[in-house]
Amino acid sequence: MNKDLILLGHGSGGKLSHQLLDDLIIPTLSGIPLAGQNDAAVVEHGGQRLAFTTDSYVVDPIFFPGGNIGSLAVNGTVNDLAMMGARPLFMSTGLIIEEGFSRTELAEILASMREAADAAGVRIVTGDTKVVPRGKADRIFINTSGVGAIEHGFAISGAGARPGDVVIINGTIGDHGIAVMAKREGLELETDIRSDCAALNGLVAEIIAEGGEAVHVLRDPTRGGVATTLKEIALQSAVTVTLREESLPLNGAVKGVCSILGLDPLYVANEGKLLAVVAPEAAEQVLVRMKNHPLGRGAAFIGKIADGAGRVQMETAVGGIRAVEMLAGEQLPRIC
Repeated sequence: MNKDLILLGHGSGGKLSHQLLDDLIIPTLSGIPLAGQNDAAVVEHGGQRLAFTTDSYVVDPIFFPGGNIGSLAVNGTVNDLAMMGARPLFMSTGLIIEEGFSRTELAEILASMREAADAAGVRIVTGDTKVVPRGKADRIFINTSGVGAIEHGFAISGAGARPGDVVIINGTIGDHGIAVMAKREGLELETDIRSDCAALNGLVAEIIAEGGEAVHVLRDPTRGGVATTLKEIALQSAVTVTLREESLPLNGAVKGVCSILGLDPLYVANEGKLLAVVAPEAAEQVLVRMKNHPLGRGAAFIGKIADGAGRVQMETAVGGIRAVEMLAGEQLPRIC
C-alpha cells in the first residue's frame, strides 16, 4: 500500500483517521495535545468561555429515512457544541453544489436546515456558496461551523473520566448508520429503520442541571460508533472502560440487519445519541432525568470506568471478556 495516498478509511473516524490527525494534521496546524482533542474547542474571550466547532457533511444518499444532509449538518454541529456543555448560539454554513443539482432538492435541504436550527435555538448567521462543474463533486457537500456559550464552571472533556464513573447512553445504537446504508443499497426491510438524527442540546441541559460537576464527559458517538468513541475517551483519560454486552440498547431491526451483513453495531454511526460519563453518586439521578426527556427515554447504564491505560473491554453475554478496539478502516463510508 502506498503510504502517501489518502484512503477512504482516513475519513472513517477510526484508527486511520486518528493516524492522519496525529501524524500530519494536528502537528502541522496546532499541536493540540490528546487531552484537548474534543468535539469542539473551548476558548475564552472577555471572561466568557466559548465552544467553537466545525464539520463537513458528505452523506450518501443526501435524503434518508429520518432526515437529510441539511438537518444532519445543523444537528451535528449543535451536538458537537453541546458535548462541551455549551449552549449553541450561532452557525455558519458553506454549500458546495455540483452543477446540475436540483433547485427543488436544494430548497428542501435549506428548509430542513432552518427547521433544525429553529428547533435547536441556534441562528445561522453567515455562509458561503460555491458551484463546481459536473463530475467534480457528488451533488452537494455542506460545511458548518458553530459557536456556543459555556454558562457554567464545570470542566466537561474527553479527558475527564475517572475510575468509578458510570457510562450512560440515551438510547439505541446504530440507527443512523443502518438507515443510511439501507437507503443507499436499496435494501427492502420489513421494518422501518430511521436515522436518530436530532439536536441533543436540550437533553444535555437537563443532564448538566441534574448532575452538575458530577458530569465528567459528554460525547456523541458518530463516525466510528460507540466503540471508537469510548476508545478515544479511554485514551484521553488514561482509564479502562468496561462495557456490558447485555446492557447495550439495540433496535431489534438494526440488530438483525447487522447480523445478516456481518456488521458490529458498536462501530455503526449515530447522530442522535450521546455518551455521558458520570460520577457514581449522581448516576442514578442523571439517568432518571434523561428518561424524562423525549430523546432520553431509552437511556441505560452500559459500562463503568476503572484504572487502566486506554483500554476498552466488553463483558460478553456468556461471561467472558473481549477487547474492544477502534474501527480499523471504513465500515460504512459516506455516513455523515
